[in-house]
Amino acid sequence: MKKLFIAFAFVSIFGRNANAQTAYITNGNAYSVSVIDVATNTITDTITVGAHPDGVSVSPDGSKVYITNGGANTVSVINSSTNTVSATIIVGANPYGIAVSSDGIKVYVVNYTDSTLSVINSATNTVTATIVVGYHPEGVAVSPDGNKVYVANKGDGTVSVINSSTNTVSVIISVGTYPEGIAVSPDGNTVYVANASASSVSVINSSTNVVSATITVGNGPSGVSISPDGSKLYVTNYSDNTVSVINTANNTVTATITVGDEPYGISVSPDGSKVYVANISSNTVSVINSANNVVSATITIGNGPYAFGNFISTYTPTGLALLDIQAAGISVYPNPTFGRFTIEVKNGCINTIGVYNLIGEKVAAISNSIGSTSNEIDLSASPKGIYFAKIYSRENFYTFKIIVQ
Repeated sequence: MKKLFIAFAFVSIFGRNANAQTAYITNGNAYSVSVIDVATNTITDTITVGAHPDGVSVSPDGSKVYITNGGANTVSVINSSTNTVSATIIVGANPYGIAVSSDGIKVYVVNYTDSTLSVINSATNTVTATIVVGYHPEGVAVSPDGNKVYVANKGDGTVSVINSSTNTVSVIISVGTYPEGIAVSPDGNTVYVANASASSVSVINSSTNVVSATITVGNGPSGVSISPDGSKLYVTNYSDNTVSVINTANNTVTATITVGDEPYGISVSPDGSKVYVANISSNTVSVINSANNVVSATITIGNGPYAFGNFISTYTPTGLALLDIQAAGISVYPNPTFGRFTIEVKNGCINTIGVYNLIGEKVAAISNSIGSTSNEIDLSASPKGIYFAKIYSRENFYTFKIIVQ
């Protein structure tokens, strides 16, 4: 389906607030990245990057966009505020998939020709480790807690599970033929792998590292993306020009949607309302309304928009800007958490805390009339996933991300 040097572009979506979501789509044959305003479905900018740009992953705070350039053996780091390339990092041969850890500290890049995984320190833009994985890796995904990295090895039909603390492969899992796209559920319990030559999706139990189910989809499944609530999995079928919609509760296909020619990259918007599909041969992006599974818009894009491994970046709910809480003397622990966590301020008092889910709904709040230096919040009754907490002290206000696992 794809030659060795073909670009493997990913689609990734982020927004600094609920009204400013942006999609970055790599144009593999144009050596560029198109920037789409998700609210209007219009192209607002085009950024020149390296040769044959492949994957894309946006940092959790939305400040950086990482692009793999398959023809240049590099990663371009884009400053999302200016849409300019701020750094270029040399990695392995023919880099494809890329993913940023949930804390934004590490960036993982699979190198197709080298059969390796490069680990990048995002603060220094340097490669700190190179890990040998399976043959011809393409997709990569990180567990929500950052402890595991999953690599889909197209050449040998396996998934490598990597311990992120030791940078070693702990388990190798056999899946279908030619695995490409890979995604982890928001709660971290399940891993989904698209098997391009098997017309299937392998469902892996992350606790046992065993394939628990195999779902038949269309021909040439490549990209996978899961909804923020984990209830739906979207799969691009490259050879059928369709997208399969899977109910993750019972692992059944509930809908098949016709899109453009050779769909590859796919991503769900942070609020779950839209699904974006990059169509390689059509040079378009199809926008699907997730409520009715209908294509609501088609955006003409650059030459050769390629694939996506479902690297969804969250956005900060309305009006909440992410700031450096550590520098402000604020501690949050444990994070990730199983529900309960504590917020402490070393130099000041907390007056108000609000916790929001990904669609901006407030799920918890604390108000202290006289202020407090330490507060405990309990989200154990809330669904697993990502939340944002906004705290007001007497001096300032700050926002940070909480992962409930």
